[in-house]
Amino acid sequence: MSIYVFVYGTLRTGEINDLAQAATRRGLPEAQWVGPATVPGMLVDFGSWPGLIPVDDGRRVRGDVYRVDPALIALMDEIEEYVPGQACSFVRRETIARLDSPLNGARDVHCQYYPIDPSLRALAVDIPADDWIAYRQSRPATKGT
Repeated sequence: MSIYVFVYGTLRTGEINDLAQAATRRGLPEAQWVGPATVPGMLVDFGSWPGLIPVDDGRRVRGDVYRVDPALIALMDEIEEYVPGQACSFVRRETIARLDSPLNGARDVHCQYYPIDPSLRALAVDIPADDWIAYRQSRPATKGT
């Protein structure tokens, strides 16, 4: 059984917690890239990593959808320091991601993802962009990024 996940920050390809590389290092089944997608939300900047805050005002966050083996969810929980039932920076939730598919049109996929605990929003800066990687690459270099 496969699970779909939406990643928007450091778990994306080429980022510091690249999901495919993390799976390989642990000897876990490879994450299968499904495609670029968006989910309802806005981004906030914690310096070296982003947070996603779900919103229902039309804003969307860009990222990628992967199909993963359930064993990879435990690794993602570890990377995001998520422990069910405990206070954590990230929470694992389900969302509907809209895949961008120029050949077949957009389609919706139920995914697991990791928005931040809303109580942490005051510790971050709102990001006007919808894509963490593009935003991070375009901002002036700062310590810790």
